[in-house]
Amino acid sequence: MGLRTLAVCALSLLPLAAGAETRPAAPPSETHISIDFKDADILDIVRLMAEVGDFQVVADPGVACKLTLKLKGVPLQTAFDLLLKTCGLGHDDENGIVRVAPVARLLAEHAEARRLAEERALNRPLQTRVIRLSYAKAAEAAPLLQRFLSPRGTVTYDARTNTLFVTDID
Repeated sequence: MGLRTLAVCALSLLPLAAGAETRPAAPPSETHISIDFKDADILDIVRLMAEVGDFQVVADPGVACKLTLKLKGVPLQTAFDLLLKTCGLGHDDENGIVRVAPVARLLAEHAEARRLAEERALNRPLQTRVIRLSYAKAAEAAPLLQRFLSPRGTVTYDARTNTLFVTDID
């Protein structure tokens, strides 16, 4: 990073620092940033934006990209999203900490979390209910009822007593 780039960055941040003393700090969505970088490492830019936007950031070990950009008066969130998208990266906010990683990895993690949540929902104890029918035939009602059960649920019937045995999670 050249001296000119550092000077431009420092000068663009001065109005933000001076304004913070005279008025309350703006929320990150209202913060605007002006930056000029040539062949800068994405991690350096992300760290600068984290400092300006007052948020914590963690970068995935595989994050690497050289970037040239010149932005004037752009909302911080827009600039952050744009520079990540340019390098094929994304971010995930967990408990106020922004994690930067490749989009493919973030999508895989979200899919895995969704799959685990579904498994956890289906991994509850089974419960069996005995339902004695009076005005319908158990043999006809069993296939209709099967459609409303979870993948672990089963319906069996006893035609002699006209009774359904429904086993499913709570």
